[in-house]
Amino acid sequence: MSFKPRIESDEIKILRYLNLRMKLAENDKQRYHNLVKGFEGEVMFDALTEKLQCPSLILNDLLLEANNSKFQLDSTIIFQERIYLFEVKNYEGDFYFEGDRFYALPKKEYKNPLLQLQRSESLLRQLLENLGYRIPIEAYVIFINPQFTCYQAPLNEPIIYPNQLNRFIKKLNMLSSNLNTRHMRLAEKLVSMHQIELPYDRLPSYEFGQIRKGGTCKLCNSFSITVQGNKVICDVCGCEELVDSAVLRGVQEITLLFPEKKITTILVKEWCNVIESKKTIRRILKQNYSFEGKKEFGFINLHD
Repeated sequence: MSFKPRIESDEIKILRYLNLRMKLAENDKQRYHNLVKGFEGEVMFDALTEKLQCPSLILNDLLLEANNSKFQLDSTIIFQERIYLFEVKNYEGDFYFEGDRFYALPKKEYKNPLLQLQRSESLLRQLLENLGYRIPIEAYVIFINPQFTCYQAPLNEPIIYPNQLNRFIKKLNMLSSNLNTRHMRLAEKLVSMHQIELPYDRLPSYEFGQIRKGGTCKLCNSFSITVQGNKVICDVCGCEELVDSAVLRGVQEITLLFPEKKITTILVKEWCNVIESKKTIRRILKQNYSFEGKKEFGFINLHD
């Protein structure tokens, strides 16, 4: 049972918007690529764990803190007698271990996932003990990508390789597990302790004036769109979207990129560009956001 679903991070969304609307430095592009690839790998692993028939509570993507140290858990599964902890890596290509170090061929060093796993396991154990739970933890590094190869693979380490995944999931499915209210309370407590980390200090600098304006296709991200009646149509792929939906997507972009800005009719019109009618934009905002002010139509979200 998926108790805490996985959602795409605000950092990925913001970098996607910036990548569309300005020229990113190569290191920022690479960070965006790595974040997306990592998220895709985690979703691939989710597709496997969601097939588990054995009673369990699946908690995806937790950011927790123990003894003043924050730690990220890609996937955590609570069974009756133990907790399984997973560090998921979507690496592609040829890699090898050398002592405590981890490299991609020919010799590009990456963070050693085994050391990351050890740290997460230790901090989770400390957190559980502080909460009054003494439940064993079994932790693994999951290499999810079928195009991953590891040379000089260390023996007797908690690593699951791509060709072992199906067997491993079958093994989990055979566990004897009966969950009770104590397990549920633990899952609820961990989810309540999940921290939301704002990404703005890790982003490249940008200003409203330097960002390319204009609505985009929801499917192919093209700026080549036209309004026909109550629809926005992409001139590249032919995708159709209701004007209301396109405007609200624009509002979401502004809100994430510029959280300090008040959403106004004029601002949204400038952002969406192809929506010429202020009346249409004002109607959409009034239907979805609460009204503030008399002259400028400022809005705040009704649903958050």
